[in-house]
Amino acid sequence: MPKLIGPLRIKAAWGMSRLLDSGARVLAMALDREGVRLPRLRSAHVARRGVVFGLLGVVPLVVVTLSISGHSDREQFLAVFSLLGFLGGLFLMVGVGFWWLSKEDIRRLRDWGTITTQAASVTVIGPVFVRSGLCLLVTGAAAFGLYHLVDAASYGSWLYG
Repeated sequence: MPKLIGPLRIKAAWGMSRLLDSGARVLAMALDREGVRLPRLRSAHVARRGVVFGLLGVVPLVVVTLSISGHSDREQFLAVFSLLGFLGGLFLMVGVGFWWLSKEDIRRLRDWGTITTQAASVTVIGPVFVRSGLCLLVTGAAAFGLYHLVDAASYGSWLYG
């Protein structure tokens, strides 16, 4: 965590900024000198959110899959939907690359207003690509697994369609 020297700028819940001494207890999210919210994003938190969003995306995938009546239509839907896993892998690689380029200056999407140059936008876009890549990767993997379950289902079963 970066060391703060001098007064600390915080943003109150009603949108007004206040200056506090760095020794005061801060309940609101603190801002550094550039106006970026502290603490900075951590890779484990971004990855966890991406995986949770992907797992939540599996629920509508299963509901829609079970609502498709024909077996071949169901398999085709899952085969096409499982291609999202490849797109997720691509997004993940791009996001990790952007994360590596921005080193210690990882910002939230809310900090878009603190960007001063075009090259600094990588600090915001990296976590977005990592989170969305993991979400697509988990959802695509679930569709791939569900495709194989539907393919192996016996004729007349509820999973066959």
